[in-house]
Amino acid sequence: MYSTIKRGIDFCLSLTGIIMLFPLFALIIVLIKVDSPGPILFKQKRVGIHKNYFNILKFRTMRIDTPKDTPTHMLEDPDKWITKVGKFLRKTSLDELPQIFNILIGEMAIVGPRPALWNQYDLIAERDKYGANDIMPGLTGWAQINGRDELPIDVKAKLDGEYVKKMGLTMDTKCFLKTITAVVKSDGVIEGKTR
Repeated sequence: MYSTIKRGIDFCLSLTGIIMLFPLFALIIVLIKVDSPGPILFKQKRVGIHKNYFNILKFRTMRIDTPKDTPTHMLEDPDKWITKVGKFLRKTSLDELPQIFNILIGEMAIVGPRPALWNQYDLIAERDKYGANDIMPGLTGWAQINGRDELPIDVKAKLDGEYVKKMGLTMDTKCFLKTITAVVKSDGVIEGKTR
């Protein structure tokens, strides 16, 4: 029952967000084009609900010759690959804004486990233990506001499992509001290898 309500809320909020944020989208597009050659959007194969694949959308923050399908925190020297505008977009999480379109068409939710890269087999396997691969992935989630890049895979998957158990309007509202605080503080963002 809640999943139907959740989808309706996601659709309405994403559509409203696209309309309201259009001027910001336009500004970011100009900044990306002026800063470095290449496409505006970055598309990457991710794991969706029931482990079906989809292409997540982000504003491009890295050079076009960056190694493919490698999480940023796994790169030896991420600063070498991130553009000037990209650093700002990542710090403010504005690079994630195009995922509003993923939400609008039903590939993602506003709140849910962050979609794993298709080749993050260890994270996918851990999430299977908690049923976290069987719900819609989200723009933000319980693990995101409780550590983000700092979390070991087993802890991240366990937090995703907690979200699955507690999923509801109260939990989603809590995640959404805490995300705003985390973004403002840039909590849990690590560019480079995790500790």
